[in-house]
Amino acid sequence: MNSRDAGPAKLVALVGPTATGKTALGVALAEAVGGEIVSCDSTAVYRRIDIGTDKPTSAEQRGIAHHLIDVVDPTETYSAARFASDAAVAIRDIRARGRRPILVGGTGFYYRALVRGLFPGPARNDELRARLMHVSDRRGVEALHRWLARVDPDSSARIQPRDRMRLIRALEVFLITGRPLTTHFAETQSALAGWDVLELAVMDPRPDLESRVARRVEAQFARGVVQEVEDLIAGGVPETAHAFSGLVYRQIIEMRQGVRDEPATRALIVRENMKYAKRQVAWFRKEPSVRWLQGVGTDGAVQADALAQVQSWFS
Repeated sequence: MNSRDAGPAKLVALVGPTATGKTALGVALAEAVGGEIVSCDSTAVYRRIDIGTDKPTSAEQRGIAHHLIDVVDPTETYSAARFASDAAVAIRDIRARGRRPILVGGTGFYYRALVRGLFPGPARNDELRARLMHVSDRRGVEALHRWLARVDPDSSARIQPRDRMRLIRALEVFLITGRPLTTHFAETQSALAGWDVLELAVMDPRPDLESRVARRVEAQFARGVVQEVEDLIAGGVPETAHAFSGLVYRQIIEMRQGVRDEPATRALIVRENMKYAKRQVAWFRKEPSVRWLQGVGTDGAVQADALAQVQSWFS
């Protein structure tokens, strides 16, 4: 092991809401401190799910190694538990090679699974799941979200109102164990037990964030995200694939099914992104040690502030 790793095991986590320049800031930090990036994004793990996730291009990566991007096919289902295991392996390997690990992303549930732990949970109950699916079919998936909000408000805050599979799992755990997911999480152990984590979060003021989100959605459509979905489906990926459950892709699938036209879909994606950003902020505000950076990750003052903290952290 490199001499720089003789002290405590340290990780930098760069988190926060969508469209705040985390990717660019993470690369800048990695360049400055000899680091490598570990992505914390529940959709970027899927191969060929590219445009709607804004995966960094080779040029944007600037020669910095990125981990946990493009690791599974879009027909597979990737879980928070698997992420915690895979990310812990990548982070330990980076340190063992004398590099510095920098976790970058905004999927709060994946982040907490890694640094706080994720309980294995009861085995799936197909009969119970079928009953919950029936409720969703009869009363709408929003009924599941309202139910979850009553019994597990923290989980309802992090799970999108139309993410049926995650809503069903959270309700399944509650109905089987009599306890919400969040109480189980408090009793688990981190996959990085013993590591010290510097938690930095980027916060863009709301008016600026909304305009950034709108521009990003326009760019995604201009780059061909609809055709990307069509190509994936033509290649055998079903509309029900878990890879399509995230923002942008879920709305495009609904557009494809005739639920709304393209202008309405674009507008909806912007609104859903803003709701997601609000949930992300609420999620990371509950992390007790997060230090908030005011501005976007491409801003020179923000980069200077973050770099000073990271250099001090690793010194």
